[in-house]
Amino acid sequence: MSTTEVPDPDIVPSMRPHQDDAAKRCSMAEVERAHSVPEDAVEKGERADYDKVDSEVAKYTSAARIEISAEENTRLRKLIDRRVLVVMITTYFLQAIDKGTLSFSSIMGLPKDTGMLTPDGKVGQDFSWLTTCIYITILVVEYPQNFIIARVPVAKYLSFSIIAWGAVLACHAACKNFVGLVVVRTMLGLFESACQPAFVILSAMWYKREEQASRVTYWYMMNGAQQIVGGLLAYCFTLITDGPLKSWQWLFLAYGIISVVFGIFVWWWMPDSPMRAHCFSEEDKHLMVERVRDNQTGLQNRVFKKEQVWDALTDPQTWCYAGIQFTTTLPTSGLGAFANLIISSNLGFSELQTQLLAMVLGFYIIIVLLGSVWLVKKFGQNILTMLGFIIPSFVGTILLMTIPNETFSQHVGLLICYYITLSFWAAQTLGLSMMSRNVGGQTKKTVVVATNFIFWSAGNAIGPQVFLSHDAPKYFTAFATHLGCYALLVFILIFFWFYLTRQNKKRDQLATEGVSEAHDERMAHAFEDLTDRENPNFRYVY
Repeated sequence: MSTTEVPDPDIVPSMRPHQDDAAKRCSMAEVERAHSVPEDAVEKGERADYDKVDSEVAKYTSAARIEISAEENTRLRKLIDRRVLVVMITTYFLQAIDKGTLSFSSIMGLPKDTGMLTPDGKVGQDFSWLTTCIYITILVVEYPQNFIIARVPVAKYLSFSIIAWGAVLACHAACKNFVGLVVVRTMLGLFESACQPAFVILSAMWYKREEQASRVTYWYMMNGAQQIVGGLLAYCFTLITDGPLKSWQWLFLAYGIISVVFGIFVWWWMPDSPMRAHCFSEEDKHLMVERVRDNQTGLQNRVFKKEQVWDALTDPQTWCYAGIQFTTTLPTSGLGAFANLIISSNLGFSELQTQLLAMVLGFYIIIVLLGSVWLVKKFGQNILTMLGFIIPSFVGTILLMTIPNETFSQHVGLLICYYITLSFWAAQTLGLSMMSRNVGGQTKKTVVVATNFIFWSAGNAIGPQVFLSHDAPKYFTAFATHLGCYALLVFILIFFWFYLTRQNKKRDQLATEGVSEAHDERMAHAFEDLTDRENPNFRYVY
């Protein structure tokens, strides 16, 4: 490593903004100049230990921090958005709409055609198992999936998963009974389990901390988009009344084929990492790696470190993220699976009205998620924003349980109450984005993400089971369970806020006392695969 003098001992001069003229773009000479480190920095130990840096990452990193201009950073982010964010948004939309097919098909004849109706014509408890079996599968395979994702080209693995779940989804159309549906739903859970963990890894790999909350929100709000588009398409499929297949069979077959085609596109279009992105120039790849230096959460490392496993299991963060997911997905999965049944049976709307009202619910979810990320950007408060959005969920659920459902005005009022119960989705989304921003070390991140999605799948598996068939159509037991989840979520968030605040104050105190490792403006150790607890220079977002 050269020790020649650089113009500024702390920061390499700002890169010039991108213009069409290549001569005005940042040159490799500017990047190479960043490898020069002042003698005093070496003496203080403020120098990267390349033995700890992944070999692929090391080829594109600098020993000193590079400052990238705002214009250049915007150009790079747009390049990444076109290749990565577009794929994440579309993939999650397809996954959300694939999952939503079960809810829409519930009023399109699937329960009757597959023998899941009770003698009195109600949907039996078997129906809830079609959602639960997906999440039991995810619960079992989540650790192996995260282990694989950390060690293979993530975009190629995501592409394979999309193609596989599309094929399985299309096979739903061939099912004639409950057993056949359980088999394909279980296989669907196996292949879909790679989606969200891969997205958390991709968000941390490609985006700066301040960009991650919005990016996670953009792909997560596809849950709302699928309610809008899914409701409209489901209504169109409902109009199919004759032919070789039933309307619900066409629904599954069409979505499955579309997913397979898109999975093939992802294989071709999406790069696996900044280092392997053949679609970008070498200069841009250097800068794309450099722009996430301040994250200090690492970028890639395929070496398994057992000490980081212990770090993850003993970190209160791990269990707070897991608790957030459990207490939000338990209500989500039940409300999602039974949404159309609640609106049609409990609130007294027709099949057509139910399909269209599901679109309104989608708009509300999008408003909630965009509103939450706007508040985070404006005030910088993630956990307090999450707490604020839980309040409407309390109010809506209590009103659903207590207001009688006899007149048309009460139908409308209860429908609005049902919509606002889903405000807690903001906590689920911001919890995921905090996890991608606050956990350092690749092995630790693998364990934390896997634990998070195990609790996520546990909540999703339990959620439909609290909607008991003998409780229909009011489902009092289910909504009472949801209130308990919201109360527990409030407790977790308050504890989490105090914990992260205390950790940051400890590190600030170290910096005040002159500990250089706690105030390293060069971020020299950013790519050394340190965990957030091993790195005193790390500060948590909350």
